[in-house]
Amino acid sequence: MEKTVIRTEKAPAPFQGAPYNQAIRVGELVFVAGQLGLKPGDTAVEGDVAVQTEQALRNLAAILAEAGSSLENLVKTSVFLQDLGDFAAMNEVYARHVGDRPPARSTFEVAKLPSGALVEIEAVAHL
Repeated sequence: MEKTVIRTEKAPAPFQGAPYNQAIRVGELVFVAGQLGLKPGDTAVEGDVAVQTEQALRNLAAILAEAGSSLENLVKTSVFLQDLGDFAAMNEVYARHVGDRPPARSTFEVAKLPSGALVEIEAVAHL
């Protein structure tokens, strides 16, 4: 199967020009790189974990739309939190976006995220 690069200006470019793409489509699957609560064109992450989760999911949605998919087609996500104490606040926002058939998910507390972010979300979706 051929690997297709997905790129949209409606989501942030790779962090500090790092060697990765926003997403890769292979067959009927789209693999989306971790998204921070960073608005396109901004260099700083702002707001609490709820605000950052909202923006991270907007970024995911924009990338998936460019690939011909959507949040409704998510099959697996991984959520990385700076503080697992933010789980409930993140989860409240997350639940509003993933519908009544949410994807499989893993959630991790990590030591540090880029730009001082509180949350990062990566995903796999089908077309």
